[in-house]
Amino acid sequence: MCGRYTQTHSGEAIAQAFGLLHIPDLQPRYNIAPTQPVSAITQSEEARESRIFQWGLVPSWSKDPSIGSRMINARAETAAEKPSFRAPFKRRRCLIIADGFYEWQRSDNLKGGQKQPYYIQLKTQSLFGFAGLWDTWESGDGSYLETCTILTTEPNELMQPIHNRMPVIVHPEDYDLWLDPSLQQRDRLQPILRPYETDAMQLYPVSKTVNSPRNESSACIEPLAD
Repeated sequence: MCGRYTQTHSGEAIAQAFGLLHIPDLQPRYNIAPTQPVSAITQSEEARESRIFQWGLVPSWSKDPSIGSRMINARAETAAEKPSFRAPFKRRRCLIIADGFYEWQRSDNLKGGQKQPYYIQLKTQSLFGFAGLWDTWESGDGSYLETCTILTTEPNELMQPIHNRMPVIVHPEDYDLWLDPSLQQRDRLQPILRPYETDAMQLYPVSKTVNSPRNESSACIEPLAD
């Protein structure tokens, strides 16, 4: 799964990486957690744009928005078939802006079944987009809630010792295809949802500072001291 990630680049860097006409006003974030607002890229007929969603997808037909806390991830292999994700997979795909993510591994060196957190990023430390889906939920009072989920896939060789899933990182050459709302053929979209190349990624252990979403500073991504 993917339950915590970072986005520390400037609005200018984001606009350049994703081909935006306008520079988004975003602050660096080092410990993004479920149910928080997150930044994503969508495609309209005119242009790509940066939008804010709540992390944890609430299907448009849901009676209770609290379901979103359990819908932070969707399996890439089955999302096109599942009732909660089927419509967003066809028409409401997005790129969730990130530059790294965290995962926890059980360690014999830690007491009480504790897990060691790791920070995972591209070797270039550059921006990337998670494959995401979004939806709009309307409450009884007429207000709207826009939410999203991150697609996950099988782990690459780097991630296998840490976890049995990893988030889908979309290659830049696939951005146009993934974001195109007119494209609904699963057989054209599914090849995008593959594990990212192992040799293009790196990871290192970090402190348990990241365990609490209240901790939101660069200390979260500092390599663990030997």
